Amino acid sequence: MYAVLVTGGKQYKVSEGDVLYVEKLEAEVDSNVDFDNILMVSKEDGELVVGKPVVEGANVSAKVLAQGKNKKIIVFKYKRKKDYRRKAGHRQPYTKIQIEKINA
Repeated sequence: MYAVLVTGGKQYKVSEGDVLYVEKLEAEVDSNVDFDNILMVSKEDGELVVGKPVVEGANVSAKVLAQGKNKKIIVFKYKRKKDYRRKAGHRQPYTKIQIEKINA
């Protein structure tokens, strides 16, 4: 059984027990979050339910494992022959979650 959910502008295919990193959620560590924006659900009997645009009554429960930041990426702007250089770094925040239950 799996589901396709949307969070942070991205789509994730998840099953029960999966651990994934999503865009930062406003939730405490060890708390539970529910995702209601479910695009598709595969049931245990093999039936596939596709939403128009979302599946009504479906949700995914997950537990927040950690909040953190990714590795730093370097943003470097440069124009040749013009003595123009700008260097900046960026660390994207994330939330690590574990999928506990898929309710179709």
